[in-house]
Amino acid sequence: MISMKNLTNDVVIVGAGAAGMFASVIAAQQGLRVLLLEKNERNGKKLAITGKGRCNVTNACSAEEVLKNIPENGRFLYSAINRFSPEQVMAFFEENGCPLKVERGNRVFPTSDRSSDVIAALERAIKKYHVERRKATVVGILANDGQIAAVKTTDGLISTKRVILCTGGVSYPLTGSTGDGYRFAQNLGHKIIEPRGSLVPLLSEPDCAQMQGLSLRNTQLRLINSKGKTVFEDFGELLFTHFGLSGPIVLSASAHMKKGEEYTISLDLKPALDEQKLDARFLRDFEKYANRSMENALADLYPHSMIPVILRRSEIDPAMKANSLTKLQRRALLENTKRFTLKMLGTRPVDEAIITRGGVCVKEIDPKTMQSKLVKGLYFAGEIIDCDAYTGGFNLQIAWSSAYCAAIACSDADFD
Repeated sequence: MISMKNLTNDVVIVGAGAAGMFASVIAAQQGLRVLLLEKNERNGKKLAITGKGRCNVTNACSAEEVLKNIPENGRFLYSAINRFSPEQVMAFFEENGCPLKVERGNRVFPTSDRSSDVIAALERAIKKYHVERRKATVVGILANDGQIAAVKTTDGLISTKRVILCTGGVSYPLTGSTGDGYRFAQNLGHKIIEPRGSLVPLLSEPDCAQMQGLSLRNTQLRLINSKGKTVFEDFGELLFTHFGLSGPIVLSASAHMKKGEEYTISLDLKPALDEQKLDARFLRDFEKYANRSMENALADLYPHSMIPVILRRSEIDPAMKANSLTKLQRRALLENTKRFTLKMLGTRPVDEAIITRGGVCVKEIDPKTMQSKLVKGLYFAGEIIDCDAYTGGFNLQIAWSSAYCAAIACSDADFD
């Protein structure tokens, strides 16, 4: 085993995920001697599974639009996102051999649809700028008189005056995101906002289990708090599961849920039809299938697994003939179609979340440099910071922008 006790580096970066790899490249471009530490054998383990293995690199929009999609501490990231924008992210990957394409919602993916190509582009740049990458388990960060002094690993101490913590959150722990960085930061005096899941599937009532596996593509979703206020609204795809709800618009809704609050989700199952047009559709179908039972007469309107749920909620006997339906019962059907409500019972565990909400308190970080306000030479980048965004490439944009600012600040800082 190689001893690292006597190594000296300009900057040590802990964690070779998206933020860590990118920070190492930017710092090395500035002429710094960079040591990148990662406890996994491979770099970018979580990056490899993002976007269902396709890796949604960023969003092809303005910096202003990115900030609108960051509900948690977006203002803190104003300088970082403007300093390193989605356009610059796209240019970096194109220049490093990873062609990109823009899809629905301005989501940016590698043309190959392979996250491995994103990782390969970063690794090419790491090699090009002579970043030293070493497999090591970090167990602590040491400081003397408010100044970073060393990184403690299971193999010994690494002397350095600059550390960028890029250890991620606590979601997907099998990728190595086990919250180590929170402990390191806390031991150095930082406040940690309680980590919990964001962009996470939601637990709901048993009706969802009855429709398990059903995916709805064009659905309007509203997230309503206990005061009856709509706190989030979106249109798109969702999935009914054995525990509740998942899918893109559900994950985005979860980012707006505050701990301890009660929420209801209201779905408009036919957003393209207003109530008058929907009622006219009912009348046409029930005339067409006048002698059919209601469970068969609704076959053109709803997916098969949803029909029993809709009828039960509308208090309609499935065996009733369509021509026997009353105006009041038709109204109940309309209500349950335009306002299909589900009480939320909570979220799935944080280790099933796409990202972590919470982390190092932004009040203790300089937003222009990502440097700690408490410890000189300590920087943060990526998911370890208490910032999170919606789906669509915005969370990776946070990683790239914060890493860029931290790396540039390291090259500007003079601690000698």
